[in-house]
Amino acid sequence: MIDYKNQRVGVFIDVQNMYYTARNLYNRKVNFGNIVKKAVGERQLIRAIAYVVSTKTGENQPFFDALANIGIETKEKELMEYYGGQKKADWDVGITVDAIRMSESLDVIVLVSGDGDYIPLVDYLKSRGKIVEVVSFRETTSTRLVEAIGTEHYTNLSENKRGFLIGSRASGAKAAANAASKSKDISNIIDGQEKTDDKPKARPARKPAARKPVAKPATKSSARKPAARSAKPKARTAKPAARKPAASTRRNKPLRKNVRTARKGNDEGMSDNERALNN
Repeated sequence: MIDYKNQRVGVFIDVQNMYYTARNLYNRKVNFGNIVKKAVGERQLIRAIAYVVSTKTGENQPFFDALANIGIETKEKELMEYYGGQKKADWDVGITVDAIRMSESLDVIVLVSGDGDYIPLVDYLKSRGKIVEVVSFRETTSTRLVEAIGTEHYTNLSENKRGFLIGSRASGAKAAANAASKSKDISNIIDGQEKTDDKPKARPARKPAARKPVAKPATKSSARKPAARSAKPKARTAKPAARKPAASTRRNKPLRKNVRTARKGNDEGMSDNERALNN
């Protein structure tokens, strides 16, 4: 996209659309001043108008004053309340009428909104030779609206949250964390004795769960030991069976000596004739 410094630019801001989109997506507020600077660039800003909704209580007046201080005009519409509690305040028709009426003195019309209801307006302005640009958060922007203007004329604010959003979610998270820690400290001071007594009760419950696996190896070792002992007695009973014959032969040897000595004694009492007959 080619921008020329002599181009006349008009910015039309749908505040309700941008406000609720930033709040729902990021829980933050919109920096409308930076949005106008980004939309205009180095070109000539003719008018920047913010279309806002006012209430009977006037609680939004400080916000309207802040917009006026940075050079943004405001057009207010009172919030309409219908029977049954329904509330409505649409600026679609008002923005469309103003953009068409001012288009004769503008070269570029910037719509700060992602509402697809502006597609007929875009088609009309382009048919009149005008350049139409859209600035919004892409997450809630109509795809048909982006296609109608062309991607080269679209600016996604979600790509630079630091520049186009006010406040930080991180700071909000820190504040919430600090508040939670303070409440815990106070409760610990009040109920310190009771909370310290609860901690030792929780620790013994974990120890038995960790010791359960230790009992498993004991079953394996106890199963192996009986098998080794049963093999040893078999080897011992086999040895005495082999030794019995040897023991019996040794015991017979004295018997033979006794027989020989008995024969010698008988021979000594016999005469020579009797010995000869025996031989």
